[in-house]
Amino acid sequence: ESRRPMAPAPFRPNPEQWSSEQVTLAWLGHATVLLNFYGVWILTDPALFSRIGVDLRLGTVGPKRLVAPALRVNELPCLDLVLLSHAHMDHLDLRTLRKLLRRPVSVVTARDTGDLVVEAGGERITELGWGDHVTVRAGAGELRIEAFEVKHWGQRWPNDRPRGYNGYVLRREGVALIFGGDTAYTELFGRLRSGGPYAAAIMPIAAYRPWIWNHCTPEEAVQMADAAGARFFVPMHHETFILSDEPVEEPRQRLEAALAAEPGRLALRRVGETFVVPRV
Repeated sequence: ESRRPMAPAPFRPNPEQWSSEQVTLAWLGHATVLLNFYGVWILTDPALFSRIGVDLRLGTVGPKRLVAPALRVNELPCLDLVLLSHAHMDHLDLRTLRKLLRRPVSVVTARDTGDLVVEAGGERITELGWGDHVTVRAGAGELRIEAFEVKHWGQRWPNDRPRGYNGYVLRREGVALIFGGDTAYTELFGRLRSGGPYAAAIMPIAAYRPWIWNHCTPEEAVQMADAAGARFFVPMHHETFILSDEPVEEPRQRLEAALAAEPGRLALRRVGETFVVPRV
């Protein structure tokens, strides 16, 4: 892969132009989403270098990106929260975290993963298990984060100890969002419905062939978002790294087909696109 060029991101977000009177998000690639939630800045599962995998300090050994991140670390706004779903290297990238955590920022992560954040330089760390919640206080106000169960696993290495893996609900000023993390199909999303409605669900849609027991298909991702009662669908975890056998563009194509009857629900399609959540 070293000789393969990395394509530029098709779009580039302009977070300095985002209004703190709105909920705005941009997909930076893979599971990394930047959100301005009424003035509270959040980054999910940050991986913003050219490779993911084993961090050797001088570089990373592992899969190379197909598409460059839409923003680099030094192009991000000042963050209030880094949200980590689990310890897998494509979701908890130590090299990216080391750069992000040079500035004071709160980190919410799954149980038994805080030691990795400490290794990256983190200090304001909260671990959540399923059913736990925390309120993060930022300059613009408070954000409530609730962890819920998904169908995945959390070990970073084959011989690693069991670690947690979460999906999250984010709540602020009467608006709720779902960040699905990484998950196979599960009926657990139906349990979220009573806590809705949800303005949007950010859901993984790829790496299902042959890993169907740990990663959902696009159609299953839509079913889970529907079960929870999400209005808009924000796809992620696709077209960034080759982690499975399905063709690179297949997940997006299948997702568009699954939402063909209601295409207005599909919030983003390409790396770097920005979406403003409409007020109800």
